[in-house]
Amino acid sequence: MNHTDKKQEILDAFNFRHATKEFDPAKKISDEDFQFILETGRLSPSSVGYEPWKFLVVENKDLKEKLKAVSWGAQGQIPTASHFVIILSRTDARYDSEYVLNLQKNVKEMPDDVLETLMPRYKDFQENDFHLFESKRALFDWASKQSYIALANMMTSAAQIGIDSCPIEGFNYDQVHEILKEEGLLEDGKFDISVMVAFGYRIHEPKRGKTRRSMDQVVQWVK
Repeated sequence: MNHTDKKQEILDAFNFRHATKEFDPAKKISDEDFQFILETGRLSPSSVGYEPWKFLVVENKDLKEKLKAVSWGAQGQIPTASHFVIILSRTDARYDSEYVLNLQKNVKEMPDDVLETLMPRYKDFQENDFHLFESKRALFDWASKQSYIALANMMTSAAQIGIDSCPIEGFNYDQVHEILKEEGLLEDGKFDISVMVAFGYRIHEPKRGKTRRSMDQVVQWVK
């Protein structure tokens, strides 16, 4: 495939993707294809490489029913999607937290002398550049921003292999938080709910094609 064809293939995937409100419950995504989607999420970039996310693939029917009751934006998706995912974000993504230090040392295999050099820089970035220590919510919201990168990549990769998706923010945050807390899925407060996303195969075609503002309305060249 040449360069032009590859670009068109990617644009076709973006035009194919739409916020699917109802899926075909009889059609399931193969294990191989869904692992591919999850892998594109896992490989996604994040600010200073902290990977502050976790993907909950919800298969438990009782849990789905509890979530459906408090998620007004997922009434059609939860019962029909092949796979329903809750993306959690970390609440402890501080430069000096146990999680971050373990990530740097044991996942990224960063030498101690390099880590000692970078720690003040990461502290300054979080504390002074982005004011992330002003509240717990500020740090969590910053981590949530990163999770949306993974969300977008998973939806795009799904579209490229003909799989539909729908990102979902239509839920009561406090009630979903309590449900997940009671289920022991927030790891004693180390995680919280960021966003939901459903995957599957559309049962209806969208009523109209992709609508977006024109390029000159969304892009400004600063010379």
